[in-house]
Amino acid sequence: KVTELVLDNCRSSNGEIEGLNDSFKELEFLSMANVELTSLAKLPTLSKLRKLELSDNIISGGLEVLAERCPNLTYLNLSGNKIKDLGTVEALQNLKNLKSLDLFNCEITNLEDYRDSIFELLQQITYLDGFDQEDNEAPDSEDDDDEEGDEDDDDEDEDEAGPPGEYEEEDDEDDGGSDLGEGEEEEEVGLSYLMKEEIQDEDDDDDYVEEGGDEEEEAEGIRGEKRKRDPEDEGEEEDD
Repeated sequence: KVTELVLDNCRSSNGEIEGLNDSFKELEFLSMANVELTSLAKLPTLSKLRKLELSDNIISGGLEVLAERCPNLTYLNLSGNKIKDLGTVEALQNLKNLKSLDLFNCEITNLEDYRDSIFELLQQITYLDGFDQEDNEAPDSEDDDDEEGDEDDDDEDEDEAGPPGEYEEEDDEDDGGSDLGEGEEEEEVGLSYLMKEEIQDEDDDDDYVEEGGDEEEEAEGIRGEKRKRDPEDEGEEEDD
């Protein structure tokens, strides 16, 4: 079930890497950069393989094997190998799905009209060494994956966030609740203030009553003194 396999910097023995065989039937991406590979004669049959990295090896020919064992290749990197002439590359004509070919640092790139010759020879390809015939750069597949990932993240965020209308309604409800709370607080403050006012008024009334009581007691005392004096006055009148 392996779909991607990277064997960079491993060491090949007699033109093959131990363990790499026909059992990798689901393999879509294989990288064997800098493994001292001299030939593709022992490459296993990988019918679903789409991308093959073979840079920095010692391959000088025998590319016809690729069409037999990896017929669905869309991308092939042969940069840094020993490919010298157009006849070697001609064997790639049978890779009908091939869209991108890299031949960086191969001797063939020193040929006059190298790019025009390759595009004429391999008419199925769109990109050579990362650029098309009009020198437009090939899109980076990793960047495309990142963009798709970002879009998925944005969609997930939107899904988690929910429709904007729901938030607006919730905000309105929250605002209404806060207004009501403020009104209740104001009412409570007003009642407590009035209660304090009434309490103070009652205290004032009590003070007033107490003061009135003192005056009455004083008046009664004066009357009592007068009564004490009156009998004497009455006695004097009787003596007279």
